[in-house]
Amino acid sequence: MDYRQLAKSAISARDAAYAPYSNFAVGAALLTKCGKVYSGCNIENAGYSPCNCGERTAIFKAVSEGERDFAAIAVAGWLRGGVPGMAYPCGVCRQVMMEFMDPETFEIVVCTSENDYTVHKLKELLPHGFGPENLA
Repeated sequence: MDYRQLAKSAISARDAAYAPYSNFAVGAALLTKCGKVYSGCNIENAGYSPCNCGERTAIFKAVSEGERDFAAIAVAGWLRGGVPGMAYPCGVCRQVMMEFMDPETFEIVVCTSENDYTVHKLKELLPHGFGPENLA
C-alpha cells in the first residue's frame, strides 16, 4: 500500500476544509480495497452539532456511492497558521469506522506530511469497539 500517496491525498483534501470557527482544518482520503480513493474534509456549522469531520465526509461519500470494502484511511489535520501535528480520528469517526471497516485489518494513517505518518489498525484506536457483530 502506498501510504505516501494516500497521505498526500488527505493533505490535499484538507485544503477544502470549511473551518471558520475552529480554524482546525482536516482532510481525509479513504482507500477502497479495489483501489479507489474518496476524499473528504471537515465542514463546520455555526450551530456546531451539524458539523461533520473529514473522515466521516469521505466515508459517507464512499458509502453513498455503494462502496463497502475499505482498506485504509489517511487523516491530516492542523490548526491553520500553526505547526502541523498528528490529528487522530475523533470517537464518533472511530465508531463510524466500526460500522464499515474490519477492525483487525483496516488501517488508519495519521500524517503531517507524505513522509511523516504513523499507521494503526482500527482495533488499536478503538480496542473495545461496538459494531454490527454485537447485535447478532
